Formats: sequence, C-alpha cells, structure tokens
Amino acid sequence: MKSLAYFGVAQAMACVFPLVIFLSLALTKIIEIPYIPRYDLILIICVITQIVMLLTKMETWDELKVIAVFHLIGLMLEIYKVHMGSWSYPEEGFMKILGVPLYSGFMYASVASYMCQAWRRLSLTLTNWPPTWAVLFLSLAIYFNFFTHHYIYDIRWVLKVLTVLIFVRTFVYFTVNAKTFRMPLAISFALIGFFIWIAENIVTYFGGWQYPNQETEWQLVHFSKISSWLLLVIVSFLIVAMLKHVKQKRIVH
Repeated sequence: MKSLAYFGVAQAMACVFPLVIFLSLALTKIIEIPYIPRYDLILIICVITQIVMLLTKMETWDELKVIAVFHLIGLMLEIYKVHMGSWSYPEEGFMKILGVPLYSGFMYASVASYMCQAWRRLSLTLTNWPPTWAVLFLSLAIYFNFFTHHYIYDIRWVLKVLTVLIFVRTFVYFTVNAKTFRMPLAISFALIGFFIWIAENIVTYFGGWQYPNQETEWQLVHFSKISSWLLLVIVSFLIVAMLKHVKQKRIVH
C-alpha cells in the first residue's frame, strides 16, 4: 500500500500541467473576464503555468525543449483536423490560427510534460529498445496516418500490430519507494491512451473543443478515439524516449 501511495503522489506531481488545463477549462466556463475571450484566457494561464514551472524547477529547460516540439506537432495536427471537420473550436478568440486557438498546442504539450515528469520522478529505464530506424519509421508512419487517412486507407490497425511486433521484447522499469517494477511497454501505451480518452471526455464537456456529434449537446466521446490516442501516445513516448537516449549518450561520452 505504501508503494501505491508513493506511485499516486508521483503521478499527481507529473500531472500538474494537465491538471492546470482541466481547471482552466472548468473555471473559465464559470468565470468571465471582460474583453478577454475564454480561449485567450486559457492560453494566458498555460503560459504563466509554464513560466512558473520553470522558475520553481518543477520542469527543466531540456524538458521545455521537448514540450515545445510537441506544441508545434500538436498545433499542426489541430489546424489540419479542424480544416477537415474532425472537430472544431466554436468560441471566439484573438489568438487563433486558421480556426485553432493557440492554447490547443498546450494540450499536446501537457502530455509531453507528463511523460517527462513521470520519467524523471519514477526513474524510468527501458530494456531491449528496438533499432532507432524502426522507432523513427513507426513514429513517422503513425503521425502521417493522422493526415493521410482522410484520403487513403486508414492503416491504424496495421500500425498497432507493427507496434506490438517492434516492442514485444521491450519493458519499462520504474522505481517507487525504492522498489523497482516492470511492465511491457505496449501495455503502458494502452493504459496511457485510455486515461487520456477519459481526460478528453472531461475536456469536451467543459468546451475545450467540440466534435460534430456534440454540437447540440455533449455526448460521450466515441470509444474509437481510444485507438487514436493510443497511437498519439506511442508517437509522444517514442520522441521523448529518443531524446532521453540521445542525452544519455552525451552524458556517457
């Protein structure tokens, strides 16, 4: 039980950025500030949170670089998906690009923030990591499938099978209260994807964004979105893992 409590605390500390976004979505639904659109207010809160986390050293500069990459990747994906009508941001805002509020990039960045924080706080290590070329190929294939499936066959199930094959021997080790545990990496992908889907339901309920079937009233996000988040989690984790691997090699040399 003590290890479980330590694990819960570590997870909670790693989720500070996502928690701030949830609270921002909820509070701005209730509280309005004159002349500042809701989306812009959420952006201001996200920027202030990022600065505070750096100043208090809850987040390192290296982690900020990783988060910035995810902010850009997420914003590009958001612009494309909104253009294709996959979802929308119906409220007004000054800080919007092609219909996408800039705070949306922070939602992807918060996933990266969680991964970086959890990696550090739980002392994550990986065994039997596959060749870099295979990891890079899988990451690119998953990311581009989010764009291409609107025009050609959706290969997400092929990518999932490929993920299992590539990482079948890979385990993640994490330390809690001086005890080390291990888990197949593929299972950790699925668990994180599931919890992000739960978070997505909370975010859409508070109007973070809106799917076409939620225009008249809020509905549960379709279960199929779990697979989408699973694939995005894989891309996120692989980028973080590769950057951690590169940094570790620099330290060793």
